[in-house]
Amino acid sequence: MTPNILKIGTRSSPLALWQAEWVRARILERYPELDVTLVKIKTTGDKILDVPLAQVGGKGLFVKEIEEAMLAGEVDIAVHSMKDVPTEFPPGLGLVCITKREDPRDALVSHGLCFADLPEGARIGTSALRRQAQLLALRPDLEMVVIRGNVATRLGKLDSEGLDAVILAAAGLKRLGFSDRVTEYLPLQVSLPAIGQGALGVECRLDDNDLVRLISFLNDPETQRAVGAERAFLLRCEGGCQVPIAAFGETDGEQLRLTGFISSVDGARTVRGNISGPPESFLALGTELAERLLADGGREILREVYGRDK
Repeated sequence: MTPNILKIGTRSSPLALWQAEWVRARILERYPELDVTLVKIKTTGDKILDVPLAQVGGKGLFVKEIEEAMLAGEVDIAVHSMKDVPTEFPPGLGLVCITKREDPRDALVSHGLCFADLPEGARIGTSALRRQAQLLALRPDLEMVVIRGNVATRLGKLDSEGLDAVILAAAGLKRLGFSDRVTEYLPLQVSLPAIGQGALGVECRLDDNDLVRLISFLNDPETQRAVGAERAFLLRCEGGCQVPIAAFGETDGEQLRLTGFISSVDGARTVRGNISGPPESFLALGTELAERLLADGGREILREVYGRDK
């Protein structure tokens, strides 16, 4: 970090820019003497829009190029949607802060009908195998249509693609001012969120101690433990966007409750469970829940998806 100059690496989508601007504003509130600028970086996930992410393969589709810019000294920190952040980092980089979580739920946007009232064979647009699997587990009659693009683009496909509904993250809709488009916020029993959904992560070079201290105030300990438990669950399952895995952690003061979900792509085979324990044991809780679900049928499901054991 150059003295008094802080460069934030970010994707260039409207939501990514909103998130980076939000972090920039928090930093300037605390350190008004700093010159904080945004550096827009196009990632692999931004470049490939005509192929479902599950078919692209690999991890870090929305962070790799930003991390390379950090390692090269072109940017100082990166702001990510936590649901896009892999569980492993390049040497020298790491998460320093996880911000207080926005609404973690999935939201249904339709022509006025809630999920339970959608007609048989309704066409649902989504970009996530996780959502597809959970909705098909409840409604195998649905037709799932893969949609890509930024939030506004996906909302537009409700009409342009002749869809009955689209499913998006509530956090993104709220941050971009689209709350009025939401028909229904899906209960966690219907659609468990992606790991880290609703939270932002701030990544930087771990050897820059001054920078780490400077941005540490952005971390929300409660969210950090909850998301940390979810990521421990994901790490043990070795999951990514190619597999329908979901988890959600929440604390009520003295206990952290974590719910996890593993499914086949078509939602025909699912395993779900939960665990509770002290918040400071978040890593152990995530790993233990993963072990339980893997032993309860999840291993066979993942073998079917990955073609190898977990």
